[in-house]
Amino acid sequence: MRPPKSQGMSLDLIHSAPDMAPALAEPYSLQTRAQDYARMTSALGFLADHWKERPSLDEAAEAVGLSPFHFQRLFTRWAGVSPKTFMASIAHAEARTLLEAGQPVLETALDTGLSGPSRLHDLFIAQEAVTPGEARRRGEGLTLKWGWAPTPFGNGLFVLAPRGLAGLAFADEGAEEATYADMHARFPAADWRRDDGAALAMANHVFLGGESPVPVVLIGPPFHVQVWKALLRIPTGATASYADVAAWAGNPKAYQATGAAIGANPVSFLIPCHRAIARDGRLTGYHWGLARKAAMLGMEAVAADRAA
Repeated sequence: MRPPKSQGMSLDLIHSAPDMAPALAEPYSLQTRAQDYARMTSALGFLADHWKERPSLDEAAEAVGLSPFHFQRLFTRWAGVSPKTFMASIAHAEARTLLEAGQPVLETALDTGLSGPSRLHDLFIAQEAVTPGEARRRGEGLTLKWGWAPTPFGNGLFVLAPRGLAGLAFADEGAEEATYADMHARFPAADWRRDDGAALAMANHVFLGGESPVPVVLIGPPFHVQVWKALLRIPTGATASYADVAAWAGNPKAYQATGAAIGANPVSFLIPCHRAIARDGRLTGYHWGLARKAAMLGMEAVAADRAA
């Protein structure tokens, strides 16, 4: 398979993605937003490293190589809020506890449905359980459609199984081949068939909303699936430590195994591994880059503050 160029299953729970509709309204298309994100990468990386220091507008603008005026205008167009408000929202998210967020835990999600006027759409999670032997076969017998589409966080690689979205990854400019190789290595024995049209349709569904829920299929070893489901306990606009996730997954002492499972999450953003941070509040490692992690956390925090 040539790398790209840019261009028993059961319903377990219901979860909701953040409301990003105001920032994504036309004529600001996903394509334009992806291009703006590419220009913001340096600044977002700077904010990820220094957000606790509350850097000035001039310092953030210098990181992206723009004048403060043009940086403020570009950032506000991409994020929907000013850089100052964006950083304040990240700080708010870091300080907000699960109890203060008032969100139901995983066990109550089935009863509540997490419905509400601020929700962009519901996310249905279907678990595809696999045995250790099946996991070792790495996708054998599975047909996967894949393709590239623009997202608010740059170019997105979407991987679709017959029952739903099985993979969502991101690539900075020039890193598309490496991103594809990364995702392909997770299911190397599957039959990969390129379909950019299907990818674009899914991108619109995920980031612009749709009449039906977004189906997501979790394919992986049982403990990995437990960790990915545990990540869904973290409400939009909040964060949790890796130790919290390990405890929710049923093995509070399995820090390394939990970290490995979080890093192996194939459905980025929707399965919110970006909401797991160090106990001291640092935005530690993210498979697709700390700049992208800061972007996701900031955007979700802004949406949560608007909904409050």
